[in-house]
Amino acid sequence: MMIRNTKDFWTGLIYIFFGSSAFLIARDYSMGTATKMGPAYFPTILGGLLLVIGVISVIRSFVVPGPPIGVFALKQLGLVTVSVVVFGFIVRGVGLAIALPLLIMVSAYGSKRFRWGPTLLIAAGLTIFCVFVFLKGLGIPL
Repeated sequence: MMIRNTKDFWTGLIYIFFGSSAFLIARDYSMGTATKMGPAYFPTILGGLLLVIGVISVIRSFVVPGPPIGVFALKQLGLVTVSVVVFGFIVRGVGLAIALPLLIMVSAYGSKRFRWGPTLLIAAGLTIFCVFVFLKGLGIPL
């Protein structure tokens, strides 16, 4: 058999990996019921959905033709990874209102279509939204 769509094939394998991992991690916890969910309920359901999507994607990769996988973008991957790690380290110290715009700006800089204006608007909007939801609405002190 010939793989006709490498993107679907590798995406499917990633979904299958994470779905299987969720099953393996959740197998030692109690499942519970739909009305009284145990700690294994959500990872098992989510893992099952990921497995189904992964299998469909892998099967589709043999049937539907698609474009080849492009160049691996190391700079973009590095910027997104660094922004998430920095966010995790500084959010408790400087707060959500400073850490979140920094995360958005650094990760957006990895895009080929990066523009300062729209990125600043998105950063401001998401920050205001998250401050209201997490700090005011849910009372989570970040």
